[in-house]
Amino acid sequence: MHVHAHPDDESSKGAASTAKYVAEGVDVHVATCTGGERGSILNPSFDHPGILENPELIGEIRREEMDRAREILGIKQDWLGFVDSGWPEGDPLPPLPEGCFALVPVEEAAKPLIALMRSFRPHVVTTYDENGGYPHPDHIMCHKISVYAFEKAGDAEAYPELGEPWQPQKLYYHRGWSRARAEAIDAAMERHGLEPVYRERLKEWKFDPDEDERLTTRVPCADYFSVADDALRAHATQIDPDGHWFAIPHEVRAEAWPTEDYQLVTSFVETAVPEDDLFAGLR
Repeated sequence: MHVHAHPDDESSKGAASTAKYVAEGVDVHVATCTGGERGSILNPSFDHPGILENPELIGEIRREEMDRAREILGIKQDWLGFVDSGWPEGDPLPPLPEGCFALVPVEEAAKPLIALMRSFRPHVVTTYDENGGYPHPDHIMCHKISVYAFEKAGDAEAYPELGEPWQPQKLYYHRGWSRARAEAIDAAMERHGLEPVYRERLKEWKFDPDEDERLTTRVPCADYFSVADDALRAHATQIDPDGHWFAIPHEVRAEAWPTEDYQLVTSFVETAVPEDDLFAGLR
């Protein structure tokens, strides 16, 4: 089970490894915390009649996009039913909108996820780290309820009304991007006579001394990069098909960094890091 904040996150984080596990017969379920209702139109080529005049349409459109991505990835998916908190901007930052996901108490917000864990009964759960992968309020809240639900789903005394207890065996955080990965991809682009895509970003990339230690599990999934890209393109409001990510040929990505990466946080089964499989110790 992957727990994500918004529609499109399941396709931008871990989608190739998801497609690999689906192809191997693994039952993969995505829990989407919010409907992405406050997301901006990030694709300059996106055109939908009435979208500018009726911004409330964005939630409906993003659900349709999620349907297409779900079919491409071959996953099951459920909405947890919370409202997007939006990305606050300004100095000082404005308060979050009343009733949004990030303002719901964790003990309450985790309930639908605990119920889903107890009904789907996943062996492995993935989510974001304590910083949300990036500090969007919904991503940070997604981390909080995922860790809480992982702890409570197997506790018979917690939330007995939400179903029979089930304890997932392993909890992972996505390690989506690292400086080493960006450097490897740019170096491979240059070897192939192509323009590096992360050069400017790398100039401002702050060194994280814990980055290497956090990466425990690298899942080889280069054969499924094209599936992940197709799923990402399904989120047409959010993804520019002419953006820099799609400028990297699959063979270059496969040469430079053929894995998707995770941090093993909790395991109730015996395993040894580094791993190359989220199900190490479970198979």
